[in-house]
Amino acid sequence: MAPFLLYGRKSGAKVLPFFELCKYFERKSIFFLKKLHISVESSTFAPLKIHEMMKMRIIYLLLLLCSVVVCSWAQDVTNTLPDLQTAEPDFFDPTRKTVVKEEYKFSTDWRWETGYTQLNQKQDTSSLYLHGVRLGATVDFNLPYRFSIQTGVLAALTYGRNNQHWASLTEESAQVNVMQHNIIQLQLTIPVRAYYNIKLWKELRMFFYAGPQLQIGLTSYDLIQNNTSELTTQWLEQQGIATTPYDRYVDRELYRTNIQFGLGGGFEWDRYRLQAGYDFGLNNILKTSIIAKQKMNEWGWMCTFSYQL
Repeated sequence: MAPFLLYGRKSGAKVLPFFELCKYFERKSIFFLKKLHISVESSTFAPLKIHEMMKMRIIYLLLLLCSVVVCSWAQDVTNTLPDLQTAEPDFFDPTRKTVVKEEYKFSTDWRWETGYTQLNQKQDTSSLYLHGVRLGATVDFNLPYRFSIQTGVLAALTYGRNNQHWASLTEESAQVNVMQHNIIQLQLTIPVRAYYNIKLWKELRMFFYAGPQLQIGLTSYDLIQNNTSELTTQWLEQQGIATTPYDRYVDRELYRTNIQFGLGGGFEWDRYRLQAGYDFGLNNILKTSIIAKQKMNEWGWMCTFSYQL
């Protein structure tokens, strides 16, 4: 029965044998119904009893209904099949695979994210590296063509240490004095990133992302250990340089907001995602400078793991 399904009715090809058979039953059923009706009216169908003729009429009526249903089904099937005169060359290839198009459905993916982060507060002549942990929640808005937009709120707690050297102002000592800065910093990060996914194998996917993020500084406490001489300390205080522990945001040394642009990528398996990226600082975060035209930019990179809820 398979060959009759390969002929379309719109192509001008010969009508299917199966379709002709259905039409044949339909015509015969109508013919016998008319004949039985005439026989009953003229009483010329003497050998059959009235109830037998009614029984035959019911049988032919059922046959008529079945033939109509089968004809309708055959017509629908042939209309959905391609025309052989305009079919693709690989249509008859038994190894041909039907490509199923992915239907887009709007959805959101919520994730917990944690990992390692490193910040670099870079000035013209020095750099301060802060190491710490990053923790928060994100949400992905899935878009067509394997794109998605991610945003969320993440907190980063980092710690860094730096030694600052000052020449001693005492006459009896020509040694260099050291002031140690121990900085504990807490920030909130709000990213807005565009993701693109590439399916590799089964549920394994590779992705890339790019986009800006806003950092909001909550605290940046400097636990200073002042090992300078008394005269050096007095001179530093006269220059407006802190010699005791202080908050760099509260004392207006740094701006609280920092805008960065990040690039990165990673791999995703089922609900698990591993990613890494680098963020470039775009604005100057140094609010009060000791040296004229001094600037500070905060860059950083991170490596995090996330789990989809």
